Amino acid sequence: METALNQIKLARRVTDIRVSPSVAAAQKARELKAAGRDIVDLTVGEPDFDTPDAIKQAAINAIRTGDTKYTPVNGTTALREAIRHDFATRLGIACGLDGICVGGGAKQILFLALMATVEAGDEVIVPAPYWVSYPDMVIANGGTPVIVACGEAEGFKLTPAALEAAITPATRWLVLNSPSNPTGAAYREDELKAIGAVLERHPHVFVLCDEIYDRFWYAGFPARSIISVMPGLAGRALVVNGVSKSHAMTGWRIGYGAGPKPLIDAINKLQSQSSSCPSSISQAAAAAALTGEQGPVAEMVALYRQRAEWACARLNGIDGLSCREPDGAFYLFPNCAGLMGKTTPEGKTIGNDLDFVIYLLESVGVATIHGAAYGLEPYFRLSIATSMETLEEGCERIARACSALR
Repeated sequence: METALNQIKLARRVTDIRVSPSVAAAQKARELKAAGRDIVDLTVGEPDFDTPDAIKQAAINAIRTGDTKYTPVNGTTALREAIRHDFATRLGIACGLDGICVGGGAKQILFLALMATVEAGDEVIVPAPYWVSYPDMVIANGGTPVIVACGEAEGFKLTPAALEAAITPATRWLVLNSPSNPTGAAYREDELKAIGAVLERHPHVFVLCDEIYDRFWYAGFPARSIISVMPGLAGRALVVNGVSKSHAMTGWRIGYGAGPKPLIDAINKLQSQSSSCPSSISQAAAAAALTGEQGPVAEMVALYRQRAEWACARLNGIDGLSCREPDGAFYLFPNCAGLMGKTTPEGKTIGNDLDFVIYLLESVGVATIHGAAYGLEPYFRLSIATSMETLEEGCERIARACSALR
């Protein structure tokens, strides 16, 4: 069997991409724990809360009533109605049922959207820091990711001038993630209008709006989608969301998108030839999540806000680190530039952010992810989707490791 496997010629779409760095980091942490190491794992972007009971009950009811068959490729009518209502009432986005697609997580919707539209020679603008999968999704579908650095001085956000400079005749998409993974940065209404004004001057550019974290909002300004403030762009935008983060349903694998019907039809066609449809049981649960009582979501948001405020203050008190408070999501992206060039007790020099996160893991057992994996250094990402006790222990260990550097 091993010999046969070694003879398989893999396609470039596989060999040209990486294993997700965040998945790899989480797996490394799990392996170290299994080996008996005392590891504080701050890598995982997954709510540490259980799925609310009412949502679980909706899934149980679906099983008991025989709702266990194939569904339409684009999702059940009940779920699409719930999505349409949520988009309209919460974000002011109007869409018809035929303008909504449902898939096995928001990640699948993003991938299929690129598969449906990107070919060799096409470019996709990806602001950095970015979610680790965006560039590799583009590459896997034959396109070229155009990385645009968005520094801390710009609040980790794309400026209209930077967008204008990045657009070429080959540009197919702009990826706009708000609130962002890994920084938690979110766009204000005036910033979205300014970006929208650039896009209006370039009608060949579509915008892929990844808004999976938009319920986790801590900023003093309201959550907005670019389509909410620039409805004229609706004909060339795909707004992607899901219930994984907002309702602690990562394992249920339901994501969805709203956009122009030709694009939605193309996504559905691809899904019909791959996974056929999402789980009927998960769809029943997701419909209940969107239409049911939202108290558990509000409780999660309040706790994440408290954790973010506490952890930012603690990290900002550590020599060599600085950390901006996030506008949303459940990540922090501390700057570790003040530690570059320092030496560990073992005599190793911290030359970049990867050196630093390896040092944290080896010296004090704290697992994080280096900023270069997200396209910007020297930073590192840590997740606050963990208990306050774990977060406190992790920050104390980070402080101890930093104080040991010379």
